[in-house]
Amino acid sequence: MATPAFEEIVETFEFLDDWEDRYRHVIELGKAFPDLDAAFQVPAFKVDGCASQVWLRPMVEGKGPSARFDFEGTSDAMIVRGLIAVLHALYAGLTAAEVGQVDAPAELARLGLNEHLSSQRSNGVRAMVERIRKTAATA
Repeated sequence: MATPAFEEIVETFEFLDDWEDRYRHVIELGKAFPDLDAAFQVPAFKVDGCASQVWLRPMVEGKGPSARFDFEGTSDAMIVRGLIAVLHALYAGLTAAEVGQVDAPAELARLGLNEHLSSQRSNGVRAMVERIRKTAATA
């Protein structure tokens, strides 16, 4: 289950032959992603387990399994901002119940990210996915 926005990223990655181009594209996605207001860059929204500074601010509309899930986020590292943008494309607009059904590792594997991210970055992505899933589960 992937959103149209995520499918668009997958299609773009299929056209980009080498990892350097894909890496640059992730950075471009990060540059285009709206910045998180500094007022929300606080401990409550900080994601632990990331090598970089990462903040995710969930925005849930409604209650229960049909609540719509979205989030804002930022990082002090450009590549991580790009990864936040990728995760936003994967999850934004889904219901809280659908968020729990997304197989994030499998979806991200379609981009080939697993083989090219450092173990620290991979751990950070896992930490962000866990935060997103936990937030949606409590919606």
